[in-house]
Amino acid sequence: MKIKQFIKTIPAVLALAFAGPAVAKDSGTLDVYWVDVEGGGGTLIVTPAGESILIDTGMPGGRDPGRIHKAATGIAGVKQIDHLIVTHFHIDHFGGAAELSQKMPIKNVWDNGIPERDPDGRANSSFLLRIKPYRNMSVGKRHVIRPDTELPLKQLPGQPEVRVRCMAAMQKFVDAPKGTPRNPLTDQVKWIKEDTTDNANSIAVMVELGGFRFWDGGDLTQNTEARLVTPHNRVGTVDVYQVNHHGLDYSNNAVFVQSLAPTVSVMNNGVTKGCGASSFAALKSANPKAMYQVHKNLRADIENNTADEYIANLTRDCDAHHIHMSVAPDGQQYTLRIPANGHSRTFKTRRK
Repeated sequence: MKIKQFIKTIPAVLALAFAGPAVAKDSGTLDVYWVDVEGGGGTLIVTPAGESILIDTGMPGGRDPGRIHKAATGIAGVKQIDHLIVTHFHIDHFGGAAELSQKMPIKNVWDNGIPERDPDGRANSSFLLRIKPYRNMSVGKRHVIRPDTELPLKQLPGQPEVRVRCMAAMQKFVDAPKGTPRNPLTDQVKWIKEDTTDNANSIAVMVELGGFRFWDGGDLTQNTEARLVTPHNRVGTVDVYQVNHHGLDYSNNAVFVQSLAPTVSVMNNGVTKGCGASSFAALKSANPKAMYQVHKNLRADIENNTADEYIANLTRDCDAHHIHMSVAPDGQQYTLRIPANGHSRTFKTRRK
């Protein structure tokens, strides 16, 4: 190979190196990828048995479905989406699904049931136009998810069970475990004006491997969050908290975050979306060991940022870097990585 030709190949080689290797199907790990959909939702999970679960699909228009497809096939090493969970019917969460279904098979779709009218109460004609591709996309089977629904997942013999359980949907919740005491933070809840948008109806799921617990609550808003944990905490504590609603201040009730008491938080925010002051304060009040962000907040309130080491994308010109979490096969520890900057930090699963 000539020197000039070799030099031209260097960027591609480096890009593959930073992307990280595809996960081996026999690794036994539970892997989570926060795909950069620039302030939308796009969380990809690969179970120890190699099944794939995608929670939300970002915006339509090519960019987000393309990034999710690339992460799934090129980094996570999966050829299909076994389970797609659409948390609610806002375009930054369901918009990329139809285009993604044209790029790779989607076997199961779980949602609240496609609404006949705009759940936010706005012009119905616009909503019907936006929802049409989702309604008509080719998928294996559709399911309406309800609190306590568990995805039917394959298990690896001799390994702790992996579970994905619905904790909330359409403002209905799982029951608190029998004997759960009254949450001592109940009287500290600050109720706000009721949210009448579909955010409050978001599907929330708990992902577990042995003792490890990871929360993804879509865009749940403050009053719904508070009802989940008061007067009794139906959720319990978690190891990793995907920050609700991209870190916007209409979500992330301080009592809710403190009740979950996460060791680590991950915010799927955008350059100017998320990182709200009260959300940031709520996260800090729970004393996590680390706070991760998909993007650095580049608004004027730049103090609402974690340390650069924990941020996947630092500049306005986005390079679509992702955050990767790998949970050990026994569920007793987990590692978060940002391949783009070489960051890696391992945490022990907390006894609950």
